Amino acid sequence: MHNFQVHTVDSAPAASKPLLEDSLKAFGYIPNLHGTLAESPKLLEAYKTLHELFAGSSFDKDELTVVWQTINVEHECHYCVPAHTAIAKSMKVDDAITDALRNRLPLPTAKLQALHTLTLAIVRNRGRLSPDELAAFYAAGYEKRHVLEIILGLSQKVISNYTNHIAETPVDKPFAKFAWQPEGLPA
Repeated sequence: MHNFQVHTVDSAPAASKPLLEDSLKAFGYIPNLHGTLAESPKLLEAYKTLHELFAGSSFDKDELTVVWQTINVEHECHYCVPAHTAIAKSMKVDDAITDALRNRLPLPTAKLQALHTLTLAIVRNRGRLSPDELAAFYAAGYEKRHVLEIILGLSQKVISNYTNHIAETPVDKPFAKFAWQPEGLPA
């Protein structure tokens, strides 16, 4: 453990307390990620704001899941993969989509596969895309705004994935049944 505290409302810095109280009201508990991010009130606020903005983007629930989990799996986030598996279930996303993403398998539709492919390209190539990659994405039915909205989702996921790597954030009990390990690593 890297000695990062998972804050409660009582232990959090003053500016994080109302943000954690909002999490408590929304979820009935404070997710460990929120408690960890609370060490930096501005980072917790940024994460929560980016989450709301991305969730309100033009992507539907399946597409949100594809972007989130593509990034989580690529970043090998021990916390976010199970968390977004639970979130996908609560959003009634088809398990075939979640299973494909968690196991790095092809997605059930060509359009979702195109979204996954471009999201991976953005992550792996640090935003440098070829004209052919963009053309394939647009041919699948997406538009320029979707490229930019992937970047919005990536911004949110960088905050959570990197924080979880550094802080070794413990997985919350509601997500534990969806535990995930990158392929080739011991459980």
